[in-house]
Amino acid sequence: MSTMRIHSTRRTVYARRISVFGGFAALLGTLVLNGPNAQAEPPAPPSAEVVRGYLGELTVKAEGSMDGYSREKFPHWITQNGNCNTREEVLKRDGTDVQTNSSCAPTSGTWKSAYDDGSWTDPADVDIDHVVPLAEAWKSGANDWTTDQRQGFANDLTHSQLIAVTDNVNQAKSDQDPAEWLPPKESYHCMYARMWVSVKHHYKLSVNDAEKSKLSQILNGC
Repeated sequence: MSTMRIHSTRRTVYARRISVFGGFAALLGTLVLNGPNAQAEPPAPPSAEVVRGYLGELTVKAEGSMDGYSREKFPHWITQNGNCNTREEVLKRDGTDVQTNSSCAPTSGTWKSAYDDGSWTDPADVDIDHVVPLAEAWKSGANDWTTDQRQGFANDLTHSQLIAVTDNVNQAKSDQDPAEWLPPKESYHCMYARMWVSVKHHYKLSVNDAEKSKLSQILNGC
């Protein structure tokens, strides 16, 4: 066999191997993208014991004024990754079997709301809740932040600040603190209090007397 034929045969075998490997990689990529979401929940807050310590470190004072507040001062749903904004990232993270279009908007999936155990298949039925509401943050110290700091708070995917929940439950919550509103699902109160306090502690936001008393009551029962 000539040297030319040997080289040609080797190139053909190599090309076939590359083709097979490329097809396998493409198939694997599709399975990973289209398979069930492994996390399906926001980042876990510290334990109740740790958070009770955090609560004791928070500044206690009356809530500040709403003067000057607007949601526009907390730029949110910014681009996070490629075409995906914050809302889309949370919907992908907190759902299962989530399918998205080319612009990253979820088109199908299943979302279970931890606040009320509601289950939804239409992303339009799901809101992304700021666990510590933007207005609550404003009254607790964020009025003195820069716009960049408020943007980071409003789009925080690292801490327990964003969660996909039933839209009308989120609307019922509005900007109320735990002394005024808690999730309808009572068994979630401990987790909610842990999330709330850990976020306020990280961002050095204050609590008022009634808020601290309610949080302490919940955490002592965890």
